[in-house]
Amino acid sequence: MAGTLAPYLNAIRATLTATMCLENFASQVVERHNKPEVEARANKELLLNPVIISRNKSEKVLIEGSVNSLRVSICVKQSDELDTILCKKFMRFLAQRAENFVILRRKPIKGYDISFLVTNFHTESMFKHKLVDFIIQFMQDIDKEISEMKLAVSARARITANAYLREFV
Repeated sequence: MAGTLAPYLNAIRATLTATMCLENFASQVVERHNKPEVEARANKELLLNPVIISRNKSEKVLIEGSVNSLRVSICVKQSDELDTILCKKFMRFLAQRAENFVILRRKPIKGYDISFLVTNFHTESMFKHKLVDFIIQFMQDIDKEISEMKLAVSARARITANAYLREFV
């Protein structure tokens, strides 16, 4: 972990660990239904206050909890137009493969790049600390992947520009 990234990720880890206390809670509206309350928003008393952890203006995490579900929305750092394009394409690629990521939502919350939905069924079948570790590792890897893609695009553009300009020399 980078020195400046460590406090940010530690704050996210502590908040996720605290809000991961989920339990089975049937719907109060429809009998024999169990919907994630953070998605349904049927009862205000079942929702926790949303928490935004922000590293800077463009890099933040929204953690919304309820009695039986937890939604984590991530806004990835995008410093320039190339970062924005690469992030959008990469997130679209991941969203198309949401079945492979059990907790990944297909469509993120407005204003965020990607969202995860953890329900009480996920915490019953998986280790809670492993879910938190996955989300933290995912955040680290996304930053790394986008940086690597940006370097690859820049290197390819440099090679293409040199090949093109050799025609005129």
